Amino acid sequence: MEKIQKLIEEHVGFLIVFTLIVISVAGLVEIVPLAFQKSTTEPVAGVKPYTALQLAGRDIYIREGCYNCHSQMIRPFRSETERYGHYSVAGESVYDHPFQWGSKRTGPDLARVGGRYSDEWQRVHLMNPRDVVPESIMPAFPWLARNLADAASVPKKMEALRKVGVPYTDKDIAGATAEVEGKSEMDALIAYLQGLGLALKNAR
Repeated sequence: MEKIQKLIEEHVGFLIVFTLIVISVAGLVEIVPLAFQKSTTEPVAGVKPYTALQLAGRDIYIREGCYNCHSQMIRPFRSETERYGHYSVAGESVYDHPFQWGSKRTGPDLARVGGRYSDEWQRVHLMNPRDVVPESIMPAFPWLARNLADAASVPKKMEALRKVGVPYTDKDIAGATAEVEGKSEMDALIAYLQGLGLALKNAR
């Protein structure tokens, strides 16, 4: 046993190989079974795919790096659920590619932000956060009100998502451009934010 330990400690190559073996076994035991559990692979009651406008807004959310400061994962602790609501469950995010759970919280968690504030509050907040939250360190995003959302690209995104299991219909895809056309990037982002966490909230 000591010889094996010495071999591993003194030879980096062996250390790397044994580390990869341990990680692989842990992955098989801990991660792989999750792919076969209904609680992680099937949507919870009420969860629907994003509308075309929400999907465009989600892309803007990712593009602007909002996930760098906001998580969308409420942990099952009293301090979290009292502040944000019911803890996050995997079935809420089955249509998210990639999901936005994360762990960074410079700003509050957004998993249940949908419907918490009005559209106008969200608009003012995005234009200048200090107008509604004086102590906020969040940057302003005024250009979102000036830029039009990219309506032409949404149908292709929906087609791609359908290939990985998101149940968009031909009708959804056909009407996507018209739904987004003429809307600003801010309209799209607000639509996305206002839809977060509503399924589980409405089901309870």
